[in-house]
Amino acid sequence: MRYLPHTSEDVEAMLQVVGAKTLDDLFTAIPEDCRRKAELDLPEPLTEWELDGHMSALSKEMAPWSEYKVFMGAGSYTHYIPESVRYLLGRSEVSTAYTPYQPEISQGTLQAIFEYQTLTSRLLGMDVANASMYDGASALAEALLMAIRISRKKKKVAVSSLVHPLYRRVINTYFDPTEFEVIEIPYLENGRTDLSALDNVEGLAAVALQSPNFFGCIEDLKAAGDKIHDMGGLLIAGFTEPMAFGLYKNPGSLGADIACGEGQSMGIPQSFGGPGLGMFSAKKKYVRNMPGRLIGKTKDKDGNTGFVLTLATREQHIRREKATSNICSNQGLCATTSCVYMASIGGTGIRELAAINHDKAEYLKKELIKAGFSIPFSSPVFNEFVVKFKKGFSTLHKKLLGKKIVAGLDIAQFYPELEDHYLMCVTETATKDDMDMLVREVKS
Repeated sequence: MRYLPHTSEDVEAMLQVVGAKTLDDLFTAIPEDCRRKAELDLPEPLTEWELDGHMSALSKEMAPWSEYKVFMGAGSYTHYIPESVRYLLGRSEVSTAYTPYQPEISQGTLQAIFEYQTLTSRLLGMDVANASMYDGASALAEALLMAIRISRKKKKVAVSSLVHPLYRRVINTYFDPTEFEVIEIPYLENGRTDLSALDNVEGLAAVALQSPNFFGCIEDLKAAGDKIHDMGGLLIAGFTEPMAFGLYKNPGSLGADIACGEGQSMGIPQSFGGPGLGMFSAKKKYVRNMPGRLIGKTKDKDGNTGFVLTLATREQHIRREKATSNICSNQGLCATTSCVYMASIGGTGIRELAAINHDKAEYLKKELIKAGFSIPFSSPVFNEFVVKFKKGFSTLHKKLLGKKIVAGLDIAQFYPELEDHYLMCVTETATKDDMDMLVREVKS
């Protein structure tokens, strides 16, 4: 039974205060054709056992990763997760932890997030990392807003068309209501961003590139950073696959001012699309313009080590209208998961896994070339690459789904000029037999 604390007299009094006659008047801002006129057509109630059976039947309509051969990444990746991660995350003091508002009783949570910040900074090669964002898309959008705050008077930002298409949608959602302009940069035939398109652009606060980009290609961040800095802008290095930094140079070593992206690969299950983890780092001189929050380590009056909420930048705190973000909670559990994962496999483990991912992707790429398919972009890749299949491959793609094989992602939905181009991904979870079977199937 629902508990409704307001009497009809209470409701009437509140309506008078806001100048409405009925509760329906509160929804006049919603167009008529978007409102439901009839009652919801809901089924009859179920018993507990009937509901269990119904939920079990629904679950069978899902496609468990363990039963499928998945060759698709595009921002969400299948990686093995050490049992140590599952065990430690299952402990109640971790799985029930929330935002550390009271540092004197949140030392464990604060220390875990401090360790996450440290490991993230090392992975990305940056001076400082915050306590995480919602996901890679919100992190990149917040990074662009941060760059505008730093530049003060500049009104433009540029975003590569090879940044994940869904990230670009989020950026547009952030920026559409503002006075700032978002410029999209085209791509070259080699699968990298065409920075020459910026030659005559003035007043850029920042340029956002993704590396590896959506086509899987590695961008030349060093050259891009030099050009962007000469223009007086900031280089924002985005990513969807942080595992790549076990093999390739990290953003910090290549001159990035801000590095941010999706951290799902660092120990977080795909879980049918979420939750994710927004990793966010920057140079120390920009720390007071960072969104989110930052945990610091200090000493108490007795000289004991303690952890504190050093920066809290959201509007509910004392900064109010000067807040650098309206993010009101970080992904605490996901950040802790990532921390445990990075600590479990260590720097050596990340390097070894990165090498395996790269080598397996190269193997599949070469086998597909032998089978008669072409690789349209010549730039180096990590564990993803684009393949051009024969015309009408979508029909075979659907048939392969029936055989429990996910043969990449059709990218024509995002890039209409790339019909029959599919984004393939290989991680350490794919065996040689899996890849050989895929090649046989797509040849048929």
